[in-house]
Amino acid sequence: MNQGFSPLALRGRMRASGRMSALHAVSLSTPGPPPGPFSTRPGSPGPSAALVLLITAWALTFSACGGAMTDASGGAPPRADVQPDFDPGNFTVDRPELFPLARVAARKIVPELNATGVVEPDIARAVPVVSLASGRVVEVRARLGDVVKKGQVLLRVESSDASGAFATYLKAENDERLARRQLERAQTLYDHGAVSKGALEQAEDTEADAKADLNASTEQLRLLGIDRQRPSGIVDIVAPISGVITEQQVTSSSGVQGLSGPNPFTISDLSYVWIVCDVYENDLDAVGVGQQADIRLNAFPSRMVKGRIDNILPVLDANLRTAKVRIEVPNPGFLRVGMFARATFYGKQPVVRAVVPATAVLHLHDRDWVYAWLGNGRFKRQEITSGAALPGNLAEVVSGLKPGERVVSNALELENTVEQ
Repeated sequence: MNQGFSPLALRGRMRASGRMSALHAVSLSTPGPPPGPFSTRPGSPGPSAALVLLITAWALTFSACGGAMTDASGGAPPRADVQPDFDPGNFTVDRPELFPLARVAARKIVPELNATGVVEPDIARAVPVVSLASGRVVEVRARLGDVVKKGQVLLRVESSDASGAFATYLKAENDERLARRQLERAQTLYDHGAVSKGALEQAEDTEADAKADLNASTEQLRLLGIDRQRPSGIVDIVAPISGVITEQQVTSSSGVQGLSGPNPFTISDLSYVWIVCDVYENDLDAVGVGQQADIRLNAFPSRMVKGRIDNILPVLDANLRTAKVRIEVPNPGFLRVGMFARATFYGKQPVVRAVVPATAVLHLHDRDWVYAWLGNGRFKRQEITSGAALPGNLAEVVSGLKPGERVVSNALELENTVEQ
């Protein structure tokens, strides 16, 4: 118990002082030499009657107040008296039995590391839609966010490249037809000895060049999507893969510059996505490539998916001191690009951690505290580092407590008493 003046002790001393003052005042009114500071020398006048009445009235008033205070508090049960120690974090309680204690237990727990991240598309599965023809967009058949199939027409472009390609094809076809006839004529003349071997070889070379030009122009029409039987100046741009349009750079009547300009669309295959997390530098030893992780989304807290660490980027963020950890996750269908996620990594070996009741942990000023038992009615408010919540209304303590120590099982109740 603290040796300082408690409110109860001070109140008792004040009542005793009042009674002594009253007796002293009465003694002043009797004949004879009065004891104490009011004693007079022979022949000197005694204390005045006004002074005696004033001291008597003060003593009686203070005694009445003390009695009223005693009566008012007599009906309520006494509360625990908390006195601060020399250490501001220590407290002495005169009735420690009002605050039950719990012993810190030990439990083997697989360590966990939580990190926040964002759902991003797999870059290897994001394919740009390329228009080989330059021109003006006359029709857009798909928009950002649409699910498309491979070969589906996304937009149509009116292009002079299509007209030029078809004209080149017609010219190559005519040249090849003429070269083939000349070769047939030269072969006939050579068989009859009318022309030399060199003239025949020259005709064969001309026909081969014409055929090569025809094949090239035919391939150009195929790349542009132009049907040789139904030529048109309109080029259809189709989806190269199935997926979701995650980027759009064109609108109706806008211009397309072919390979030199921005891609009209970007299609992403979202059957697999990435969860890119920020892991602090001090926690990098807890993660590794190939390690499994549990993923929970803010949008769907009740759903969980599993992923695998695909890569840990070798460069740290200079400001946050974090590294990007990339997790590859199969998309069950509800993962959307840009969603916030929380990844939980598990350690390989279990560790022994302290476990206390959840009510023993006090959250105060963004930190966690417990009231540790010091003995003889003394408690210490001790800072800890809490871990994950455990079944059975228990809490894991990472640091600050050791198994076997005792803490107040309801820290909030003691905190309220200390504040009062």
